[in-house]
Amino acid sequence: MTILDELAYHAEERVAEAKKIHPFEEVKEKALSLPKGNFEFEKALKKDDIAFICECKKASPSKGVIAENFPYLQIAKEYEAAGADCISVLTEPKWFLGSDEYLREITANVNIPCIRKDFTVDPYMIYEAKLLGAKAVLLICSILSEEQIREYMGICDELGISALVETHDEKEIAMAVRCGARLIGVNNRNLKDFSVDTGNSRRMRELVPENII
Repeated sequence: MTILDELAYHAEERVAEAKKIHPFEEVKEKALSLPKGNFEFEKALKKDDIAFICECKKASPSKGVIAENFPYLQIAKEYEAAGADCISVLTEPKWFLGSDEYLREITANVNIPCIRKDFTVDPYMIYEAKLLGAKAVLLICSILSEEQIREYMGICDELGISALVETHDEKEIAMAVRCGARLIGVNNRNLKDFSVDTGNSRRMRELVPENII
């Protein structure tokens, strides 16, 4: 089992436990009762100049603990004050030491859109993200089928939040484009073995149509 497989498996376990406390229909109903979003995340990135997504991350599988003292709210406010366009908040708890509460508190205290950065493996997590105040979710091609990406993007559209579709290679770029992704990210890190190729994003960018962010 690769690290990515473990991350996806653990995400599925988390969702199963969460559903025992707050059933799927309850979370879905609450999320749909909120005002529909206006796709603020992707609008913030659609500019002629360089746009910045700054990240709140306590730890990672490759680096371990990055910040023992993690004043996440202060960090987020400093990002906003420095001119960041969006904020990425890790909510994966096991390897990244993230928390839903980080996202909930940050979205309540900054005025720029935030993305829930997690391993989205179930529609439940998208409705959760909406309730936590996120304006976008991450959909990783390496752990999702084309059918799932289409389904999850449809849920995002219904809620008015953005889907950032993460890719790593030519095959995944093509899949994201076929699915109608409006936002495509390219990861220089291969999530299956955690090797890094810094030239990957430059090569993959050539395959992304100009109308896609």
